[in-house]
Amino acid sequence: MRIFDPHIHMTSRTTDDYQAMYDAGVRALVEPSFWLGQPRTSPASFFDYFDALLGWEPFRASQYGIAHHCTLALNPKEANDPRCTPVLDALPRYLVKDSVVAVGEIGYDSMTPAEDTALTTQLQLAADHGLPALVHTPHRDKLAGLHRTLDVVRESELAPELVLLDHLNETTVRDALDSGCWAGFSIYPDTKMDEDRMVTVLRTYGTDRILVNSAADWGKSDPLKTRKVADTMLKAGFDEDDVDKVLWRNPVAFYGQSGRLQLGTTAPEPLHEGNSILRGGE
Repeated sequence: MRIFDPHIHMTSRTTDDYQAMYDAGVRALVEPSFWLGQPRTSPASFFDYFDALLGWEPFRASQYGIAHHCTLALNPKEANDPRCTPVLDALPRYLVKDSVVAVGEIGYDSMTPAEDTALTTQLQLAADHGLPALVHTPHRDKLAGLHRTLDVVRESELAPELVLLDHLNETTVRDALDSGCWAGFSIYPDTKMDEDRMVTVLRTYGTDRILVNSAADWGKSDPLKTRKVADTMLKAGFDEDDVDKVLWRNPVAFYGQSGRLQLGTTAPEPLHEGNSILRGGE
């Protein structure tokens, strides 16, 4: 079984997670930029973070045979902080990097005017750079947030097939698919979606334009949720081709629109800027 996790925050995870993911079948992932968990105080903290997603994390992933790509953006939560918004002016120099396969996460958190501006600006950046967009739908007022998101997407220059609407659930999936966008679902231990609910969605709506991710981060989350969805699909009567489509071919098709997806892995380099993932040994 081959698995592509299209949304996971590996900078928050340990190397043990990389090993466990590889053992479970994960061979590729996309790591979207997201918020730190506490307020950032300047754009410079974004730049160090972006550089890590472009350098250190691909290096760590390569040690475990996993292809690492990223999406970069000013995330919705921090779009409300004027100390952070200057990062929008610097994004173009990062969006040309080879391993950046989309602009994201962008979208809404609290649906403020500042978030309107950040979303509109970054959809335009995606269009200007020929990249897809990974869009975060809000965790509160989800259906209203989806409708507001779709209004902005329709007014943008970015075609709907280049937009992945993430963190969906049963209340938003139909409108998301009807829009022509791709539909993403985050599978969590206690919140968002779980494996059984995801299988019900797949039974109802089919497997076209649907992606499943773990969205694992520094909170209570599980980087093996993609594999658990695959196993639950098989137990529910889906066949191996269905699993491969949802867990591999769909994310490849979406992010492949960037023209930058590199799924093959080569022998890992022993060091990244003089450092290894080892502590106290060669």
